[in-house]
Amino acid sequence: MKPTILVFTRYYLPGYLAGGPIRTIANMVARLGSAFNFKIVAQDRDFGAQSPYRDVRPDAWIPVQQALVRYVPPARTDMIKMAEIIRSTPHDAIYLNSFFDFRFTQQVLINRKLGRLPNRPIILAPRGEFSEGALQFKSLKKMAYIGLAKRAGLYSGLTWQASSSLEAADIERTMAVLGGNPREGTGVVGHIAVAPDLADVDGGDGAACRSGAAQRKRPGLPLRVCFLSRISPKKNLDYALRVLADVRVPVCFSIYGPIEDEAYWATCSALIDELPANIQVIQIGAVSPCQIMPTLQEHDLFLFPTHGENFGHVIHEALRAGLPLLISDQTPWQKLEDKGVGWALSLAEPREFVSRLEEVAAWSEDQHHAASQRAKRFAANVSQDPDTLDSNRRLFFDAILGADPSPNHSERSR
Repeated sequence: MKPTILVFTRYYLPGYLAGGPIRTIANMVARLGSAFNFKIVAQDRDFGAQSPYRDVRPDAWIPVQQALVRYVPPARTDMIKMAEIIRSTPHDAIYLNSFFDFRFTQQVLINRKLGRLPNRPIILAPRGEFSEGALQFKSLKKMAYIGLAKRAGLYSGLTWQASSSLEAADIERTMAVLGGNPREGTGVVGHIAVAPDLADVDGGDGAACRSGAAQRKRPGLPLRVCFLSRISPKKNLDYALRVLADVRVPVCFSIYGPIEDEAYWATCSALIDELPANIQVIQIGAVSPCQIMPTLQEHDLFLFPTHGENFGHVIHEALRAGLPLLISDQTPWQKLEDKGVGWALSLAEPREFVSRLEEVAAWSEDQHHAASQRAKRFAANVSQDPDTLDSNRRLFFDAILGADPSPNHSERSR
């Protein structure tokens, strides 16, 4: 009998506006569904939506691809309700997909601390929340909570999923995860397992989303550059606009993604108004999953100076579309120049971003084509990496088979 993983995540399919976390879990279900039963508890609406999904029955287990999903209205995501769902759902492990999410992570862990849950291993994926770039936003509030959570032992006894060795270092630095019993307030007991996010193999949506051929740059036309992500300070769109202000060649810059922070978008809009005449900016808004690949294929370069990503599904999607990358070095996608698929640059060097943009603008049609083919091959290699699939399987099996009872848990029972 396959083990059952009870997943808590604020947003899930058919939603897409929350970006990477939805794709991460959908890919995990698609690629590990033969080894595990996944039951997913999620909010009944997409990121920023005021209304629930159409034709979705709330508070019932509904088949969605290879998983069962329980869509819960926000008013029913209180601590008592979460405990009821866990106690009434047979499972072998719990999988949490944020550190700071009060409703879908903290309430689960508080219930565990109060002894309201059956004793099951818990795996927590911070999803990049401990990167230095992410922690710089609302830093006082976040660090105060981290300190309080450590002293309370709320996060002790977990398996922490890191998507890379870089994120493992972030978790260790922030939480001081220790294998033994730490002195009070200095760290948490637990284990860090590196299991990279599983990438799309076919785009994640099957034949309905198959894309056509990329439209490569024609000589004499502006360089077509795109940014695709939620518009928020962490994604660093303002940095991209400041870089473009110093670029001397013609560029058409397309911005895709939902506006998460209106005040931040106002800052970006002011920067757009000040750009020189050789830089044209088009702001399109959110892109549905089936349109991501054809949309990316209309461009020549992906510009993404993010403050931090634990994986960056949109980076992989850009590569699959045949786009070379111009991104920050705050993601697991490193040594891109060695692979001939772009650059991962320090945010402290904006002039380097400018130089690379002007370099790509000067490429011949053959150079663009060669870089595009290298990007596609690299993306395919990442998708098909057997070690990544194996590390994700082991993440769950090791947690289930190696879990020890905790004094704060009730007796282990089905």
